[in-house]
Parts: sequence; C-alpha cells; structure tokens
Amino acid sequence: MVAMIRTSLMALLALALSVCAADAATFTMKRGINLDIWETWPGEDKWDDANVILPFPEWRQRLGEGDLKTLKAGGFDVVRIPVDPSVFLSKKTEPLREQLLESVLESARMVNAAGLKAVVDLHLIPSGGNGQIGMSEVMDDPANFDRYVELVRQMGLTLAKEDPGLVAFELMNEPVVDCEQGEAKLWPERLKRLYAAARATATRLTLVLSGSCWAGAEGLATLDPKDIPDDNVIWTFHSYQPFLLTSQGATWAGDFIRYVTGLPYPPYAVPRAELDAVLDKVRAKIRAEAPMLRRAGMLAYLDEQIALIDSKEKLEAELDAPFRQVDAWAKKHDISPDNIYLGEFGMIRQEYNNPYVMPGAWRAAYVNDMIARAEARGYAWSIWGYGGAFGIVDEFEGRKAEPDVLEVVKGLK
Repeated sequence: MVAMIRTSLMALLALALSVCAADAATFTMKRGINLDIWETWPGEDKWDDANVILPFPEWRQRLGEGDLKTLKAGGFDVVRIPVDPSVFLSKKTEPLREQLLESVLESARMVNAAGLKAVVDLHLIPSGGNGQIGMSEVMDDPANFDRYVELVRQMGLTLAKEDPGLVAFELMNEPVVDCEQGEAKLWPERLKRLYAAARATATRLTLVLSGSCWAGAEGLATLDPKDIPDDNVIWTFHSYQPFLLTSQGATWAGDFIRYVTGLPYPPYAVPRAELDAVLDKVRAKIRAEAPMLRRAGMLAYLDEQIALIDSKEKLEAELDAPFRQVDAWAKKHDISPDNIYLGEFGMIRQEYNNPYVMPGAWRAAYVNDMIARAEARGYAWSIWGYGGAFGIVDEFEGRKAEPDVLEVVKGLK
C-alpha cells in the first residue's frame, strides 16, 4: 500500500511539473488585508443548515461589495480570504459541498469586482469547541491528510477557471509540523503532495506556499524551493514578533501572554519609570492568578523578553530578525522579492472577554514599522485582520475599530 501511494504521488507530481508555468508568477500584489475566518463560530452540529453556513465564508453574510470597495479606496490592492477547510472535511456538509465550493468562488469574484485581487487561503486552524477537524487531526492522521489533499485538488479545480492575474491559491495556513529540533522533517514531502494536487487541477493559478511551524521565517528557511521547480509560486511567511507586544492578553497563545496587557509600543516610547509601573502590574497579576508552580518561571520569562526589546536598537533587531532570515534564504535560492509575501502580521486590539483595549496609536506604530520593512525589500504584505481581536476595520459585532492603522495604509506612497 505504501509503495502504491508513493507511486501515485510521484506520478501526480510529475504531471503537475509537466504543466507548471515556466515564467515568473502571474499573480502580483503589494498591500493587503486578511478578512475574517469566522465571526459567530457556529458549532459543527449546525453546519448542515444552509441558512447557517451559506454564504461561505461567513463574512459574506455581513460584508458586501461596497465594504470591499472601501478597502480598495483605502490603499489595499489584495484581500486574503481565509477559508476554514474543516467545513469541507465534515460529514455534516456533504449535501452542501458543491454549494460551498461555489460560494468560495463567488467570494473571490466579489473581491475582484471591487477592484481587489484575491488570495484564497485554506486556513487550517487548531480544532475547537465546535468540534471541527483541525490542524492536529489533519497532520497526525494519514487518512485525514489524504482527505485534505483531495480538498486542495477540488478547490484548485473550482478556482482554475478564474483569471490567474486576479486570483491566487494558498494551500495551507500555518502548518504546525516540524517545530521540534532534531525531529525528522515531514513538511517538505507533504508540501510536495499538496502542490501536486493543486497544480494537477489549477494549471495556471499562482500557488502560495509556506514553510513549516506556523509559517514562520525559520520554517521557510528550511525549504529547498528546487524541490518544487515552478516559477508560478509565491512563498509566504508570517511574523508577529515580538510576541510579547503583539499578542497581549491572548488566551489562545499559551498560559503566559494572557496575563500581559498595557505594554506600550514601542516600549521605549514612555519613560522607563512608566514602563516599570506597567511591568509591576503584570507581575502582580501573574502572582495573583497564574498557577502556583508556573509563577516563578513566568516572572523570569517576562524579564527575559522585555530585556530583548526595551531599547530602540534591541527592538529593531527583533523586528528585523525574520526579514533577515527570509532575505538570506531568498538570496541563496535566487528567489525574487516579487515572489515573497508577508501573509500575516498585526497587533491585537482587544482579546475576547478582556476589557483592555490596545491604543490605536501603538498598533499603528507597529504596523508602520512592519510595512516599512516589507516594502523596503519589495515584499507584498497583508495585515491581520479585518475584524475581531486584531481588527483594524471592525472590532466586535460590526462596531468600528479605531482608524489609526487604516490611516497608516492610506498615507503610504
């Protein structure tokens, strides 16, 4: 059986390479925003109800072409459309599968009609309380990974009819694999399978590919792009560095960062005494609320992390690090800056059920610093995201977020 699967994979890969483009990527972009993956997060038990799940993705139920045209007028030229693959992997949606695929296609066309390009992103995430198949289920179960590969083939077929200058296809968001030092690398072969499945049906579309381990710069740097000899590819990476500042209060990001709020950006923008007062509040919260056996470690970690970013020089080094790693990888493999995409970056505004709201000026300053680094290198970028915890247009329930970040984009040359 293993030999048969391997033979089939090689045949599919050979077919894909035989039809791939020989020139540079046909899809170009510069400045983008990520739309929302979910807004109400309906449980999987409701996914067989067309009134709940359609149109899909869920932002379609609230946003229209006018909202997208506003993004265009605000300085964006591309929209990344996160599509939750778990909906397509659920047995609950089998009767609606064709309608769901068509709805994704309609979403890309709506974006194009507003004058924006579209990156359709299969945005696999950790499984949650609504019961969906998530990242670990796909990565740990060969049968589920096979089903995911088939979804990539089907989505490629759905999108293949579109203008390759207006629509690109991203095969998996932030693969969580190969994160441990010294372990056998699984992602290169899995990426080949995904690529082959997509290219077998979407022969003209630009494909967006990432490295392993949350699509960080480190994961990208471990890939050899010669394994996928196709010039019609854009390589993507994500960066939320420094995490201590960008994800303050987040409850989904481990047991430390949830206790951290109020750290300014940049930290040296306020007097040291003011920064120390904020740090003391964070320490007090850790001592009062963190698990007893974790408190000492968290306090030490806080000190270590703030020491890395408490001066202009040190903060710039942290911001630069992922870009420099991608720069070196691209130079080594002769990858053009036009084919590199910072697909996600951003700073949290307000975690769900947390009263603390990050000042808009701090978020704008961070976004401005990240955009400057990307554009100095000729990399395209997309901010995370439209609404929700990291929202730059909306916050929660359609309420408008502070305009500071959008003003940064509007002010770009």
